[in-house]
Amino acid sequence: DKVLMELIEPYELRVAKLREFLEDVKPSLRYDIVPLVDPYGPSVTDPDLQCLVVSEETRRGGEAVNKKRLENGLPELALYEILLMKDPDHSQNEEEKISSSSLRQRLLGTLLRPPRQDPALPSRPYVIGLTGGTGSGKTSIAKLLGHLGAFIIDADKLGHAVYVPGGPAYEQVVAAFGAEILNEDGTINRKVLGAKVFANQERLKSLTDIVWPEIARMAKEQIGEAGAQGKAVCVLDAAVLLE
Repeated sequence: DKVLMELIEPYELRVAKLREFLEDVKPSLRYDIVPLVDPYGPSVTDPDLQCLVVSEETRRGGEAVNKKRLENGLPELALYEILLMKDPDHSQNEEEKISSSSLRQRLLGTLLRPPRQDPALPSRPYVIGLTGGTGSGKTSIAKLLGHLGAFIIDADKLGHAVYVPGGPAYEQVVAAFGAEILNEDGTINRKVLGAKVFANQERLKSLTDIVWPEIARMAKEQIGEAGAQGKAVCVLDAAVLLE
């Protein structure tokens, strides 16, 4: 995503680049660089402004500025439209014009560092944590890595396994939350359990204190299984991996 936080340059660096550009254009130019905290900035409040430079893409924005200035009792600005420079080297997924969005996308991957060797961890299998919210694409990425030969551990499946009768967390959960969370066949009704805990932070913590250590233990067992199978890479797909 072109607005990925890590790819947006700090304000100070952007200002420095703008200042360098202005000095290249005309060293004697007088200018005032101000941070924009809304879409308009000082353009709708400064009575001394006379002209606004726009591109074919931002002309409508310039017209919106003039509408706002008239509402504020200020004269309209002259809109001076410039052409966009084409980028002859843009790739298929980049914008045709020279743009900071394309430049930021080219930074993708440059933030990566080689894996840090930790003598306390076994060298194989190499464990990759895959996390993100619902709908973020974890399952798709896990499948792709699985097709490449990685051993996949689905923490959600482990989470279901700890609740089944005879599972490692079953007795503790029933003891903590009562028999009313059980179905007629003795299985835990996760909807009933969810209704009990998700509106109550203390109860939710009580549940995760029981369940998460068991899921972590099962995940470690699976990592051991991956090693036993000779897998070089193991992927742990977990929505609350960091938590």
